[in-house]
Amino acid sequence: MDATMADAPIPLTEAFLDALRGKLGDRVDASATTRAVYSTDASNYRIVPGAVLMPRAKEDVITAVGIAREHGVPVTVRGGGTSCAGNAVGPGLVIDFSRSMNRVLSVDPDAATAVVEPGAVLSTLQQEALPHGLRFGPDPSTATRCTVGGMIGNNACGPHGLSYGRTADNVVSMTWLTGSGEVITAGSGPEALHAVPGLDAFVAEHLAVLRTEFGRFGRQISGYSLEHLLPENGRNLAAALTGTEGSCGVLLEATVRLVPQAPAPALAVLGYADMATAADDVPHLLPFRPLALEGLDAQLVDVVRRAHGDAAVPTLPEGGGWLIAEVGGATSAEAVEAARALVAASHAADGVVLPAGPEATRLWQIRADGAGLAGRTADGKQAWPGWEDSAVPPERLGGYLRGLQALMAEKGLSGLAYGHFGDGCVHARIDFPLDAGGAPMRDFLERAAALAAEHGGSLSGEHGDGRARSELLPTMYGPEALRAMEAFKALLDPDDVMNPGVVVRPAPLDADLRRPGARRLRASDGFAFAHDGGDVTDAVHRCVGVGKCRADLRGQGGFMCPSYTATRDEKDSTRGRARALQEMLNGGFVSEGWSSPEVHEALDLCLSCKACANDCPTGIDMATFKSEALHQTYKGRRRPLSHYTLGRLPQWLRLLAPVASLVNLAGRVPVLRRTMMTLMGADSRRSLPPLPARPFRWSGARKAAVARADGPKVLLWVDSFSDALAPDIPRDAVEVLTAAGCDVEIAAPGACCGLTLISTGQLTAAKAKLRATVDLLLPHVRAGRTVIGIEPSCTATLRSDLVELLPDDPGAAELAGAVKTVAEFLVSIDWTPPKTAEHLLVQPHCHHYAVMGYEADRSLLRSMGCDVEVSAGCCGLAGNFGMEKGHYEVSGKIAQDGILARATAAPDRRILADGYSCRTQVQDLAGLESRHLVQVIAEALRGDRRD
Repeated sequence: MDATMADAPIPLTEAFLDALRGKLGDRVDASATTRAVYSTDASNYRIVPGAVLMPRAKEDVITAVGIAREHGVPVTVRGGGTSCAGNAVGPGLVIDFSRSMNRVLSVDPDAATAVVEPGAVLSTLQQEALPHGLRFGPDPSTATRCTVGGMIGNNACGPHGLSYGRTADNVVSMTWLTGSGEVITAGSGPEALHAVPGLDAFVAEHLAVLRTEFGRFGRQISGYSLEHLLPENGRNLAAALTGTEGSCGVLLEATVRLVPQAPAPALAVLGYADMATAADDVPHLLPFRPLALEGLDAQLVDVVRRAHGDAAVPTLPEGGGWLIAEVGGATSAEAVEAARALVAASHAADGVVLPAGPEATRLWQIRADGAGLAGRTADGKQAWPGWEDSAVPPERLGGYLRGLQALMAEKGLSGLAYGHFGDGCVHARIDFPLDAGGAPMRDFLERAAALAAEHGGSLSGEHGDGRARSELLPTMYGPEALRAMEAFKALLDPDDVMNPGVVVRPAPLDADLRRPGARRLRASDGFAFAHDGGDVTDAVHRCVGVGKCRADLRGQGGFMCPSYTATRDEKDSTRGRARALQEMLNGGFVSEGWSSPEVHEALDLCLSCKACANDCPTGIDMATFKSEALHQTYKGRRRPLSHYTLGRLPQWLRLLAPVASLVNLAGRVPVLRRTMMTLMGADSRRSLPPLPARPFRWSGARKAAVARADGPKVLLWVDSFSDALAPDIPRDAVEVLTAAGCDVEIAAPGACCGLTLISTGQLTAAKAKLRATVDLLLPHVRAGRTVIGIEPSCTATLRSDLVELLPDDPGAAELAGAVKTVAEFLVSIDWTPPKTAEHLLVQPHCHHYAVMGYEADRSLLRSMGCDVEVSAGCCGLAGNFGMEKGHYEVSGKIAQDGILARATAAPDRRILADGYSCRTQVQDLAGLESRHLVQVIAEALRGDRRD
């Protein structure tokens, strides 16, 4: 399919846009950047909308749909944008409910119900229900960002659909806007069908087909679930509208049913030779009535091990595939006993029971990240949705999986399987060669649909059909059933305004595919993009839209994505930025390559924190893309002022050191400080960091380093920030390493990681700096010394960016492998640190968290006896980001919602922040003092000596 077809949305006349803006003002956005980031969801499809509406109230939606209908403009509704089948993209007006219409309006614990707006995120509903001992039953893996409206649109289920049913089974009533403009109440009961004129007659006319072709098994989600309209099923219009994928109207409000929380579930993890063998055992386990029964391919867990190490994976039984059974009980002991009974009754080769706790949580997280983890096959190829949600009756699952594996082998394809095996639902992303076009995918999907039908199955088990599978509905439904679905839509949306091309009168499944239209872009003179074989296009398409970056996971220890948590704007999420870059590669209306204004607008508020490289299951690293974009845009051209000042800060610090007292004096005079900050391209509200009287390199400490022939050999690398802005820290580092019995040598001045050059995209200069640094430090490594970094961002640069920028230099990889943080080194040697009973609030630097991980620091602090509370998430300064003009408000909000809120809540805790940025932020915004880890240890050492 010619990619340019997606570049031409349904013509939105000026009259339409004028009418829309006249009524709804700034809630309507037709900018190129917004259209770019809404051009796709979590599917393979790309359709550029004409405009996006962020409604604030029901009346906004009613007004917008009415204007769209009058002007013949199609309407697509969108929640979290995590639809895998192309359900949430469309060519006309896209309505995003997640921005403002996202409230849980009420929870009634007596009735066990809640009233929600369509954009309410599922995890928010769960938090509101939890104090009452309740929860919403269905729980997709995207629960932290999917909306209840989206779940109703797709009839989502999740792992606990096995015990609590589908979303359709948990909706009490809905306020619904039809495509023809009527607002109705959709409920159940004898009078429910009267809400839609002609619906009673429709049911009477189609009784036979509704009873024979619909609702044949629990996960028959494909098509419309018209069986709910039958008298014997309660004439449930609310359930019938659930799963219509936005093609029959718009949800305005929903009352949903809540269920009791399971008090203390345990996990029975069962190992099998392969996934099909695991599936064979499902019918034997269902009589135990597990709360959830999930399947997980061992290769998915291997992806986690490769990315995050063995510590990220809990104890698992031997096998090539696992079943994970969650078993309930009145107490933890009772649940564990029930789980052991299930293991004993299974046909598994091996089994492990995990009580509720950290290991069970880690395993659930791996399962929840399945869609992202499966975005690469076992051999590293890109894998795609399309056939990611099929379902068959559970007793047919083993045979179906064998048939699916045989079909993939026949077509030369592969994919990693996981899913809700207790319900017969299989999720698998498959390495269709979409870069070459859609024909191989079409061929496979047609064959796979026939296979699922042979097993009495459904094309979709919870994701809906969307643009991926609607064309295939004749495979599982006869002509009369298809006509019934068309007639049902006509009653609610006679003008086909709502999400046309989905379910009824479907678009071709290989139309409007995103990947075939992307031009091939190879790495050149910037980053190597080595994890993607030097293919920038593949690297950008790591983002498959799972949207984890839209979830605020700070409470669970996550750091991604600080800008989105501050603005709640899709363009400021990792996914939104990836979409803008993907549009750049498609070259439709984002047409100026790396220099495109839309690309730079999307990247502007990226803090380059690298959290996405760790927290996103796809491993996409937006900091790298921002740096590459700045490099390619400005090489050989005049740059923004801050690139010459903040981007070259180490050079300026060396020049200013002799006049430090004068600089500090100017910084204390408000008018001079503001003038200096403005001349730097920095925000004038920022303070000017004080310069020390003497940098570390002037102190003579290098000559005073202690050489111990019998101790571990280390090279203390004093970075530019520690040297010129915080010289007490390297002095304390020498004291600590000496106390640990090390043979300490201090690196000669001049070893610079080029971090500020990298973050401002001055990659040619950064490479020169890094080559010089390799030349300076590598001889010490070859002499047997471990390089110890002090500043975490600089340490992370040598661990990660160094090899990406100098991929052909074997010395770069050798040096990167020899660099450690202070904590990593100290926990690796035989040394007992001093004891201290400090209560600490720790702000890990984002790069520390993303590249090195913070577990070594936690372990060291625990061994010292410290009481540690960690503030997850970015501090908001992020090097030059928070200093630059235009970033102050976002930087401040990130801090206020994160580290400063934690500091206010725990005033008795002293702040530990290894990053110079983090220490600067808390001082500048709140006047709070903070210390580096080596300062905490050094103070404890001195206390021991005094004692």
